[in-house]
This record gives sequence, structure tokens and C-alpha cells, in this order.
Amino acid sequence: MAVPFPLAPSLWATTAPAAAPTPPLDQSIETGICIIGGGYAGLSTALRLAERGIGAVVLESREPGWGASGRNGGQVIPGIKYDPSELIAKYGATAGEALIRFVGSTADRVFELIARHQMDVPFVRAGWIQGAHTPAMVETVKRRAGEWAERGVAARLLDRDAMQEAVGARQYLGGWQDDRAGAIQPLAYARGLVRAALKAGAQVYGETRVTGIIRRGEVFEIRTTQGPTVTARRVVVATGGYDDGLIPKLRQTVIAPNSFIAATEPLGDNIASTILPGGQVISDTRQLLLYFRRDHTNRFLMGGRGPFREPKSDADWGHLERAAARIFPQLEGVRFDHRWCGRVALTRDFLPHIHEPEPGLVVDIGCMGRGVGLQTAMGEALADYVATGDKAALPFPVVPIQPLPFHALHKLYVSAIINWYRMTDGGLKTSQ
Repeated sequence: MAVPFPLAPSLWATTAPAAAPTPPLDQSIETGICIIGGGYAGLSTALRLAERGIGAVVLESREPGWGASGRNGGQVIPGIKYDPSELIAKYGATAGEALIRFVGSTADRVFELIARHQMDVPFVRAGWIQGAHTPAMVETVKRRAGEWAERGVAARLLDRDAMQEAVGARQYLGGWQDDRAGAIQPLAYARGLVRAALKAGAQVYGETRVTGIIRRGEVFEIRTTQGPTVTARRVVVATGGYDDGLIPKLRQTVIAPNSFIAATEPLGDNIASTILPGGQVISDTRQLLLYFRRDHTNRFLMGGRGPFREPKSDADWGHLERAAARIFPQLEGVRFDHRWCGRVALTRDFLPHIHEPEPGLVVDIGCMGRGVGLQTAMGEALADYVATGDKAALPFPVVPIQPLPFHALHKLYVSAIINWYRMTDGGLKTSQ
């Protein structure tokens, strides 16, 4: 894998509060649970375990939040890619309804943790809008909103005029709004989880790359580049799209494309008031979806797919900046002053995967663009499972590690698909 794009150019690295100290591991230690990966899932697992009085150690190869948890668009959206009826069809009535309750509560978990631990995290909870760009997608969002409304969710349909009023543009034929959703400063949230976990008694070590996990009888020995080891009864691996081959064949179970984001300079009130005036976040129904919002500094953020490779120049964000100006002509001439990207772990079935390649070694991978809420809640579930051994604590079944066929060709495949979707996804028309 090429050297990942650095975190520092991101808007989040510029505006987040200072990180708590997480020095490298400098001596061998013993603990109950060792967690590899300092993103939302790993930190949430550690926090939950520490609150249960169970020793937890987090090892992160860079600084906590360095990966997708500090790079994403900050949209906190409940649910997953499947609608409630699809989950029931896939898992049956009992398990399906339990899973619907779990995925429907993921945004709640984020905002509850921010409040309970008094985290220094800018946030707004004004809802998520999903915009439909074709008549067929209008029917899809009608069904989706109806299914969630039947379960008591504050879900409402938006016709074209209502979409124009809410978004500030006439790009969409309709849509729906889910009031459970919101937005956060994502790196600030990761750093807030670190502080909460440390306060609860967990240990968090940054700049500590794990090189091996070896079973020694009833315990695991976790080796690091520094030399010191961690001895633990159980291990949780939550490295996401930045997995570096620690678990055999795990990297081959996912595709990890880059998601690109560009942010403008702070907008004046005369422009900001015309773009998502209610403070919602939005994504659309295109195959290569666009997602956008305003942040707490009144910048406009536009996100979407870019090259699979790491970026080479500002031109790799050009398609997003042009899309922003097409949707919101008032942004023409506004300077984009932050550009960054991060890898998203996509599974073949667009579901999170939980693996247990051997007893006591648990792996969590796959977020599909809903990682802020989903991986926060997954971390809590993983903590309950490794603490008790009760698989009923897990929202998804444990599945075997199954590499994607011809995985080495998937980068070329994804690049070709991205180019195809750009030609066939309905475009971005300024009027209809």
C-alpha cells in the first residue's frame, strides 16, 4: 500500500482541540483486553470495558483518530445501507428487528457519549437529508422513510419544493429527512473518546505499531515495533480501512477506496444562509454519492469518491469543487482551502463483519460510510462480548474470513466502476 495521505492537511486537524498525551508503549505490560486500532471502534471498546472495571489497552500505530475516524465528513447517520424490510428478509423477524433497533440507535450513542463525558466536540443535531436524483429514487426514499416512520422514527418526505427550501438548490426531485442524525467535528470526537477512556482507566498508546499476535496458552502476546509486548486474555482488532496485514487474509475481505473531501474558507452570512439553512447534513442516492454540509466554522464541505490511489495534486479534488459550484452557484469564486481524504472499508455485502479466527481474538471491519455512529455502537457491543463471552451481545453474527475473489484486481475494477458511474449517474444539472 502507498504511504497514506497525512492527516494534517484536513480541516479537522486544523480546528480540533489538542489531543491528550498518548505516548508510545515503552515497557511490557499485562491487561485483560488489548485493542489494536485507535479509531471509534477501538476507543469505544476501551471506554466501555474500562467503565465495566476491566483492564483495557489500546495500541495505535499513529495517533488515535489518525485514520478514517479523524478524516470522515462528520455526518452522524443512523442505520446501514439496508432498509428495515431488507434486514428482516435477511435475518428473520426476531433477529432482524433486534438489528433494526441496534442500527437505529447508533446516532443516539454518539450524542449521548458527547453529553455524558462533556466532550469538547462541536456538533449539531438537525437531521440528515437523503436527496433523490431520479424518479426511481424518489420512490425508493418514499419506501425508506415509510418503513422507518412505521417504527416511530421522525422521518418525513420532502417534495421538490421542500428539498429546495431545505437544501438551497433545485438539484433533487425529492428526498426524506431523518431527524435522528446530525454532524460532529470527527477528530474532536475521537480525541474526546481518548480522554474519556483514559479517565475511566483505560491505557492508550499512540505511535505503537503491532507486528504480531501470538497465542501463549491461555493468553495472547502482542508484539510491537518498539520491542515491548502486551500480554492479554483477549484481543480486539479494529483497524478498518488501514489494516496492514496483521490478520491473515483480512485485507482481502474488503475494498478500501479513498473518500475525498474539500472545504471552503469560512462563508459570509449572506452565502451561508442560503446553503442548508437548517443545519442538516445531506447525501444523495447516486451510485457515487455526494455528501455535503456546513461545519461549525461556517465552511462548506463537499465529499465524494476520488481516485483509488493516493492523491497527487489539488486537481484530484477538482470534480468535487466543480460539483459544489454547480449545485450552489453562489459558491462560484469561493476559495477551497482544505483538501484531504481517507480510506473507507467496504465489504462485499455492505455489512459490518465480525470475525473470530480463533477463540478470544475478535475482528471488526466494515463501516460503509456510516462509521461514526455504527462503529461507536459496535465498539460497545464488542466490549460486552469480550467481557462476557455471550454472542447475544453482538448485533451481527460472527462470520468466517472470506477473501474477495481476485482481490488484486479490485483496485482496477473500482477505478473503472468510478469512471463508469461518473458517466451514468445522472449528472449534476443546474435546472430541470
